[in-house]
Amino acid sequence: MVRDEKKKRINFWQDHSLNYLEMAFNAERCEIIENPDGYGKKTGDCGDTVEIFLSVKENVIESVSFNTIGCMNTNACANTIGALAEGKSFENAWNITPEDIVSFLETLPPEDIHCAELAVGTFYMALTDAQKNKTEHP
Repeated sequence: MVRDEKKKRINFWQDHSLNYLEMAFNAERCEIIENPDGYGKKTGDCGDTVEIFLSVKENVIESVSFNTIGCMNTNACANTIGALAEGKSFENAWNITPEDIVSFLETLPPEDIHCAELAVGTFYMALTDAQKNKTEHP
């Protein structure tokens, strides 16, 4: 049993795509923003929490920051939201789906697709908040 666990740890780096590893460990977007244009926070059934902060300029998502309390898969999914959304028009950002996250990461374990769903759900909350803020404060 110990030998199998050791083998599993050693294979971790080979078993994941470069995209997955980069999104799981890159902390450039991991930041809490004061007064974002859009904000969402959601806790999944698994207990993980994602916060997403949007900066929007002229109807384009300029930056996406996030904060997570949870597993590496949730972190990778939240970070992927930023990679997929930055530079997109506000309208096109609504088209990002959990399947897009899974496709981008390539090696997200099937039993952790709920992490992609949590990240996208939180992102939609941030988009909704940004839309509301734009209407209230044009």
